[in-house]
Amino acid sequence: MEDPKLEKQFKSHRNTVTSLSFAPNTKQLASGGLDSCLYLWPFKSQVRAYRFVGHNDAVHSVCFSPSGHLIASGSKDKKVRLWIPSVKGESTVFKAHTAAVRCVDFSNDGQSLLSSSEDKTIKIWTVHRQKFQFSLNQHSNWVRCAKFSPDGRLIISCSDDKTVKIWDRNTNECMHTFYEPHGFLNDVAFHPSGTCIGGGCTDASVKIWDIRTRKLIQHYANHVASVNSVAFHPNGNFLLSASSDATLKVFDLLEGRLIYTLHGHQGPAMSVAFSKQGDYFASGGQDQQVLVWKTNFDIISSPIESSTNKYANSSDYSTRSRISSGNLQQNKTHIATLQEKPQLETSDERQARKIDVFSEKSIMRMFNDDDQLKITNIGPAYENGIARSNSASAGLINSARMPSRNTRSTYDIEQNNTQQSYPPQLANTLDHIVQQLDILTKTVSILETRLTMTESKIQEINNEEHNRK
Repeated sequence: MEDPKLEKQFKSHRNTVTSLSFAPNTKQLASGGLDSCLYLWPFKSQVRAYRFVGHNDAVHSVCFSPSGHLIASGSKDKKVRLWIPSVKGESTVFKAHTAAVRCVDFSNDGQSLLSSSEDKTIKIWTVHRQKFQFSLNQHSNWVRCAKFSPDGRLIISCSDDKTVKIWDRNTNECMHTFYEPHGFLNDVAFHPSGTCIGGGCTDASVKIWDIRTRKLIQHYANHVASVNSVAFHPNGNFLLSASSDATLKVFDLLEGRLIYTLHGHQGPAMSVAFSKQGDYFASGGQDQQVLVWKTNFDIISSPIESSTNKYANSSDYSTRSRISSGNLQQNKTHIATLQEKPQLETSDERQARKIDVFSEKSIMRMFNDDDQLKITNIGPAYENGIARSNSASAGLINSARMPSRNTRSTYDIEQNNTQQSYPPQLANTLDHIVQQLDILTKTVSILETRLTMTESKIQEINNEEHNRK
């Protein structure tokens, strides 16, 4: 698995970047900001960006249509605009709500558009002629975000009333409500399979629910400030989050762990989005910057390729197996300071890698992240044609399982263990071996940290000598 790489930086917004959306062909990226402008960024360096002006107040949300022929934007001016992404910047506008529009989203067939608002409602419109269809009205506070499911049958919404609601689009009824006692969600998204939803919460957590079993199945508490935006990778194996702690984090959903922390923004990170193919992702922040990254971590490297990179893990990503039960131990991780290319220090397989993109000096610091995980299967599972839970017990996921690469389920292993009895002496010996391995692992990690610090210091000295010459 390769490391994400910063590809482009765009700096034209004059205020916080609030929303991002890739064109389906990945040739353009749309961004909206508190400066009331919408920018269309080309991926070809010789082509200039387009600046669309039409809203009279902050733009909270932008979204490309599935065809790429339209961009929808929602604004604090209570209006929704549909733009043609061309040099002319033509648009049609309609007053959608009686308060600020917080989110807009196209259905996958491109025929419908939804908008959510601070007026506590969600409204669905036809894209053709912007005809109002129906409204969803059961939230009791601002509706921060609303999205169509991949098949268009469901709508998910999150609100400042500390609820997440699942709606049936055909009946306009609320099918289920998830309650958040510790905070409200800023953003919510459907998993590509349509079976799960993920959200970023003001309590600094990232949560994933299974909408079939209506249970919380994963909980990540790695951020230290409000999570403002989340996005699933199109292959469904990864989730990206942006937080007010100025970091982006990448989670491996199959293994149930944090794998990257990216330090790129110099202030709260407000929005993230993946391209349609997942080969790029973008982030926007309060620092008025739009950063475009090459994903890379969704590519499985061969063992030969990995062994040639001194910054890569010693084993191929595809050979790693994880069977998780309950909370994982704290990750002791490093920050590698980068100037141009995100190079990464070696770390234990359980460690999340952190990348600082813009610092000028090499500084190594030790971080502790609490991986508070509750894990179960995220993919669809059916038994005799009926959707079922993949949890091994009815409890809250502590004994559940997430399918890892080339692994059996925790449930299968626990069954096998009950059929085997080991002599106490052998069990004690195995425990002792495990303890020794843990000590060795920690020792290697410390040595790697010291080595990386030494390399960074040498590089800094070399740079200083070069500058003197």
